[in-house]
Amino acid sequence: MVRGYPRPMADFTGTTTVDAADDVLFAYLSDVHNLPRYFARMTSAEPGEGNEVRTTAALPDGSQVEGRAWFEVTDETRHLAWGSEGGGYHGYLDVRAVGDDRSEVEVHIHTERVTEDTDGSIQGGVDETLAAIKQLVERAGALDS
Repeated sequence: MVRGYPRPMADFTGTTTVDAADDVLFAYLSDVHNLPRYFARMTSAEPGEGNEVRTTAALPDGSQVEGRAWFEVTDETRHLAWGSEGGGYHGYLDVRAVGDDRSEVEVHIHTERVTEDTDGSIQGGVDETLAAIKQLVERAGALDS
């Protein structure tokens, strides 16, 4: 941070369509135990007290980082929201029906930890997450079990 100027921050977003009913897809995505299956770089997620989640993630350099985050589920609007300790990172995911058995998934990430070097990797993480959701549901049949 340059003295007198705010930290660099950025927002990243992406959308995909998935061949699955919105209620079934949202039930799968909102289960904390499924987060590592589709969130890029997340290797484990365990529920804690209240809306707390304990996570482990692999960083681009290959190291592992553990942390605590919050995770909120709003079933009525099919909305997930999450954030890290300290408030410098948060995001949300929305699932919307676009047909009887087709849904749109939209992911938004806000972070204060952006540099020219990390900008592309953050958007890449959003894109990887959406691709993983689509692949899990359409090719791997994750919702069939």
